[in-house]
Amino acid sequence: MARSLNKVTIIGRIQPNDPELRYTQNGQPVCTFKVVTDEGYKDKDGNMVERSEWHRIVYWGKAGELIAQYMKKGRRIYVEGRLQTRQWEQDGQSRYTTEIVGQDFLFLDGNERDDGGSSSTQSSGEPMRAPAAAGSDEDDLPF
Repeated sequence: MARSLNKVTIIGRIQPNDPELRYTQNGQPVCTFKVVTDEGYKDKDGNMVERSEWHRIVYWGKAGELIAQYMKKGRRIYVEGRLQTRQWEQDGQSRYTTEIVGQDFLFLDGNERDDGGSSSTQSSGEPMRAPAAAGSDEDDLPF
């Protein structure tokens, strides 16, 4: 079998809501949110066209807890992960969604917690990174 690669890297802003942290029935943390990326280009008539793309993001475990704790709507984040498509039935129709299952992240702007707590940078001044992934329980999705 030939090898393949499923890797996604984006930089964007968390929109339109704050990340949502939930727990599966067995207590596994899962954080979901959306990130918007923007691009601009000139069309054939030379007019500037702005375009936004919305990405559904899922982080499991400690990484999800950190994102939910420190990140808010409008904050910039670097997301690294893989694409995954899920299917379910609703009203007799098959529904699909494609999302990025996060494996690493960086907080990109000086994020102060709303309660005046510590920023998302470590004492060394480096951006906060995701902890090593401990594996996810993807079959136990709460949504």
